[in-house]
Amino acid sequence: MANQFTCTECNFLNCQTRDSEFPRKCLTTAEGNNAVLQQSLDVYDNDRSVNKIMLAAAQVEGQYYGQLTRVEEIIVFAKKIGAKKIGIASCAGLIQENRIFASILRANDLDVFGVLCKVGAQDKCSVGIEDRDKIKPGRYEAMCNPVMQANLCNKEKTDLNVISGLCVGHDSLFMKQSDAPVTYLIVKDRVLAHNPIGALNTGHSYYKRLLDGVKLNEADEKAALSHRQ
Repeated sequence: MANQFTCTECNFLNCQTRDSEFPRKCLTTAEGNNAVLQQSLDVYDNDRSVNKIMLAAAQVEGQYYGQLTRVEEIIVFAKKIGAKKIGIASCAGLIQENRIFASILRANDLDVFGVLCKVGAQDKCSVGIEDRDKIKPGRYEAMCNPVMQANLCNKEKTDLNVISGLCVGHDSLFMKQSDAPVTYLIVKDRVLAHNPIGALNTGHSYYKRLLDGVKLNEADEKAALSHRQ
Protein backbone atom coordinates (compact mmCIF):
# COMPACT_ATOMS: atom_id res chain seq x y z
CA MET A 1 0.00 0.00 0.00
CA ALA A 2 1.49 3.34 -1.08
CA ASN A 3 2.05 5.97 1.58
CA GLN A 4 -0.63 8.63 1.62
CA PHE A 5 0.50 12.19 0.91
CA THR A 6 -0.04 14.21 4.08
CA CYS A 7 1.14 17.50 5.54
CA THR A 8 4.39 15.97 6.81
CA GLU A 9 5.38 15.25 3.20
CA CYS A 10 4.56 18.77 1.96
CA ASN A 11 7.25 21.39 1.28
CA PHE A 12 4.90 24.19 0.22
CA LEU A 13 2.88 25.00 3.37
CA ASN A 14 0.69 27.20 1.21
CA CYS A 15 -2.12 26.74 3.73
CA GLN A 16 -0.07 28.91 6.09
CA THR A 17 1.08 31.60 3.66
CA ARG A 18 -1.31 31.50 0.67
CA ASP A 19 1.52 32.93 -1.47
CA SER A 20 2.03 29.94 -3.80
CA GLU A 21 0.01 26.96 -5.04
CA PHE A 22 -1.41 24.00 -3.19
CA PRO A 23 0.27 20.70 -4.11
CA ARG A 24 -1.83 18.34 -6.20
CA LYS A 25 -2.61 16.00 -3.29
CA CYS A 26 -2.96 18.69 -0.62
CA LEU A 27 -5.33 17.83 2.21
CA THR A 28 -6.84 21.31 1.95
CA THR A 29 -7.97 20.80 -1.64
CA ALA A 30 -8.35 17.00 -1.79
CA GLU A 31 -11.68 15.67 -3.02
CA GLY A 32 -14.21 15.47 -0.21
CA ASN A 33 -12.19 17.55 2.24
CA ASN A 34 -14.10 20.74 1.54
CA ALA A 35 -17.01 19.10 3.36
CA VAL A 36 -14.70 18.31 6.26
CA LEU A 37 -13.56 21.95 6.32
CA GLN A 38 -17.16 23.16 6.41
CA GLN A 39 -18.00 20.73 9.20
CA SER A 40 -15.05 22.09 11.17
CA LEU A 41 -16.07 25.72 10.62
CA ASP A 42 -19.59 24.84 11.70
CA VAL A 43 -18.22 23.51 15.00
CA TYR A 44 -16.32 26.75 15.62
CA ASP A 45 -19.49 28.71 14.82
CA ASN A 46 -22.07 26.65 16.66
CA ASP A 47 -20.32 25.13 19.69
CA ARG A 48 -19.90 27.97 22.18
CA SER A 49 -17.33 26.11 24.31
CA VAL A 50 -15.18 25.36 21.26
CA ASN A 51 -15.51 28.93 20.00
CA LYS A 52 -14.47 30.34 23.38
CA ILE A 53 -11.35 28.19 23.52
CA MET A 54 -10.47 28.91 19.88
CA LEU A 55 -10.74 32.68 20.34
CA ALA A 56 -8.79 32.64 23.62
CA ALA A 57 -5.99 30.57 22.08
CA ALA A 58 -5.71 32.96 19.14
CA GLN A 59 -5.68 35.95 21.47
CA VAL A 60 -2.90 34.49 23.62
CA GLU A 61 -0.84 33.81 20.50
CA GLY A 62 -1.54 37.15 18.83
CA GLN A 63 -1.19 39.39 21.86
CA TYR A 64 1.81 37.72 23.53
CA TYR A 65 3.69 36.02 20.71
CA GLY A 66 7.24 35.27 21.88
CA GLN A 67 6.74 37.21 25.12
CA LEU A 68 5.32 34.76 27.64
CA THR A 69 6.53 31.43 28.99
CA ARG A 70 4.22 28.43 28.86
CA VAL A 71 3.38 28.92 32.55
CA GLU A 72 2.32 32.50 31.84
CA GLU A 73 0.40 31.53 28.72
CA ILE A 74 -1.63 29.01 30.74
CA ILE A 75 -2.55 31.70 33.25
CA VAL A 76 -3.63 34.16 30.55
CA PHE A 77 -5.49 31.46 28.63
CA ALA A 78 -7.30 30.29 31.76
CA LYS A 79 -8.52 33.79 32.50
CA LYS A 80 -9.60 34.41 28.92
CA ILE A 81 -11.87 31.34 28.97
CA GLY A 82 -13.17 32.24 32.42
CA ALA A 83 -11.56 29.30 34.19
CA LYS A 84 -11.49 29.64 37.97
CA LYS A 85 -10.31 26.23 39.17
CA ILE A 86 -7.29 24.60 37.53
CA GLY A 87 -6.60 20.89 37.85
CA ILE A 88 -2.95 19.82 37.80
CA ALA A 89 -2.40 16.19 36.82
CA SER A 90 1.09 15.82 38.25
CA CYS A 91 3.78 13.21 37.82
CA ALA A 92 5.20 12.09 41.18
CA GLY A 93 8.71 12.75 39.90
CA LEU A 94 7.83 16.38 39.15
CA ILE A 95 5.89 17.20 42.31
CA GLN A 96 8.39 19.90 43.36
CA GLU A 97 8.00 21.73 40.06
CA ASN A 98 4.23 21.37 40.22
CA ARG A 99 4.11 22.76 43.75
CA ILE A 100 5.78 25.87 42.39
CA PHE A 101 3.35 25.93 39.45
CA ALA A 102 0.40 25.65 41.87
CA SER A 103 1.77 28.53 43.93
CA ILE A 104 2.11 30.67 40.80
CA LEU A 105 -1.48 29.93 39.81
CA ARG A 106 -2.75 30.84 43.27
CA ALA A 107 -0.70 34.04 43.21
CA ASN A 108 -2.65 34.91 40.07
CA ASP A 109 -6.03 34.42 41.75
CA LEU A 110 -6.72 30.95 40.40
CA ASP A 111 -7.95 28.05 42.52
CA VAL A 112 -5.89 24.88 42.22
CA PHE A 113 -6.68 21.18 42.56
CA GLY A 114 -3.52 19.09 42.26
CA VAL A 115 -3.69 15.31 41.97
CA LEU A 116 -0.68 13.00 41.83
CA CYS A 117 -0.31 10.14 39.36
CA LYS A 118 0.02 7.61 42.21
CA VAL A 119 -3.32 8.57 43.78
CA GLY A 120 -5.21 5.52 45.06
CA ALA A 121 -1.97 3.78 46.08
CA GLN A 122 -2.56 0.60 44.09
CA ASP A 123 0.13 -1.87 43.08
CA LYS A 124 0.62 -2.20 39.34
CA CYS A 125 -0.39 -5.86 39.48
CA SER A 126 -3.90 -4.84 40.57
CA VAL A 127 -4.77 -3.89 36.98
CA GLY A 128 -3.09 -6.86 35.32
CA ILE A 129 0.43 -5.50 34.87
CA GLU A 130 2.93 -8.34 35.15
CA ASP A 131 5.37 -8.18 38.05
CA ARG A 132 8.21 -8.60 35.55
CA ASP A 133 7.15 -5.35 33.89
CA LYS A 134 7.74 -3.31 37.01
CA ILE A 135 10.82 -1.09 37.21
CA LYS A 136 11.86 -3.14 40.25
CA PRO A 137 10.10 -6.52 40.13
CA GLY A 138 9.26 -8.36 43.32
CA ARG A 139 8.15 -5.41 45.40
CA TYR A 140 5.25 -3.00 45.76
CA GLU A 141 5.25 -0.49 42.91
CA ALA A 142 2.43 2.03 42.76
CA MET A 143 0.58 2.20 39.47
CA CYS A 144 -0.01 5.50 37.75
CA ASN A 145 -3.74 6.16 37.88
CA PRO A 146 -4.67 8.74 35.22
CA VAL A 147 -8.33 7.67 35.16
CA MET A 148 -8.67 8.39 38.88
CA GLN A 149 -6.77 11.67 38.41
CA ALA A 150 -9.28 12.75 35.78
CA ASN A 151 -12.28 11.50 37.77
CA LEU A 152 -11.18 13.47 40.83
CA CYS A 153 -10.77 16.59 38.69
CA ASN A 154 -14.25 15.92 37.32
CA LYS A 155 -15.57 15.55 40.87
CA GLU A 156 -13.99 18.90 41.79
CA LYS A 157 -15.51 20.45 38.66
CA THR A 158 -12.23 21.93 37.46
CA ASP A 159 -12.58 24.40 34.59
CA LEU A 160 -9.24 23.60 32.94
CA ASN A 161 -6.88 20.69 33.52
CA VAL A 162 -3.12 20.83 33.02
CA ILE A 163 -1.07 17.71 32.34
CA SER A 164 2.32 18.13 33.93
CA GLY A 165 4.69 15.24 33.34
CA LEU A 166 2.38 12.25 32.93
CA CYS A 167 3.85 9.23 31.17
CA VAL A 168 3.11 8.59 27.51
CA GLY A 169 -0.22 6.77 27.35
CA HIS A 170 -1.22 7.82 30.84
CA ASP A 171 -1.66 11.32 29.43
CA SER A 172 -3.91 9.82 26.73
CA LEU A 173 -6.11 8.19 29.35
CA PHE A 174 -6.32 11.39 31.37
CA MET A 175 -7.42 13.40 28.33
CA LYS A 176 -9.93 10.71 27.35
CA GLN A 177 -11.50 10.76 30.84
CA SER A 178 -11.38 14.50 31.59
CA ASP A 179 -14.60 16.50 31.45
CA ALA A 180 -12.74 19.83 31.32
CA PRO A 181 -10.48 21.00 28.48
CA VAL A 182 -6.89 19.80 28.85
CA THR A 183 -3.59 21.51 28.05
CA TYR A 184 0.04 20.64 28.67
CA LEU A 185 2.71 22.20 30.86
CA ILE A 186 5.42 19.51 30.89
CA VAL A 187 5.80 16.64 28.42
CA LYS A 188 7.70 13.77 30.02
CA ASP A 189 11.00 12.70 28.49
CA ARG A 190 13.23 11.16 31.14
CA VAL A 191 16.24 10.93 28.82
CA LEU A 192 16.14 14.50 27.49
CA ALA A 193 15.19 16.35 30.69
CA HIS A 194 11.57 16.62 29.53
CA ASN A 195 12.57 18.25 26.25
CA PRO A 196 11.42 15.72 23.62
CA ILE A 197 12.12 18.09 20.74
CA GLY A 198 15.82 17.43 21.41
CA ALA A 199 15.53 14.07 19.64
CA LEU A 200 14.18 15.86 16.57
CA ASN A 201 16.68 18.71 16.61
CA THR A 202 19.51 16.17 16.75
CA GLY A 203 17.90 13.78 14.27
CA HIS A 204 20.87 14.07 11.90
CA SER A 205 23.54 13.70 14.58
CA TYR A 206 23.14 12.11 18.01
CA TYR A 207 19.71 10.66 17.23
CA LYS A 208 20.43 9.74 13.63
CA ARG A 209 19.80 6.11 14.64
CA LEU A 210 16.10 6.99 14.78
CA LEU A 211 16.22 7.71 11.05
CA ASP A 212 18.40 4.73 10.15
CA GLY A 213 15.70 2.12 10.65
CA VAL A 214 16.85 1.11 14.12
CA LYS A 215 13.63 -0.04 15.74
CA LEU A 216 12.88 -1.02 19.29
CA ASN A 217 12.15 -4.73 19.08
CA GLU A 218 11.66 -7.62 21.45
CA ALA A 219 15.42 -8.13 21.83
CA ASP A 220 15.83 -4.50 22.90
CA GLU A 221 13.04 -4.93 25.43
CA LYS A 222 14.69 -8.05 26.88
CA ALA A 223 18.01 -6.20 27.11
CA ALA A 224 16.36 -3.33 28.94
CA LEU A 225 14.69 -5.75 31.34
CA SER A 226 18.01 -7.51 31.97
CA HIS A 227 19.69 -4.16 32.65
CA ARG A 228 17.01 -3.25 35.24
CA GLN A 229 17.51 -6.52 37.08
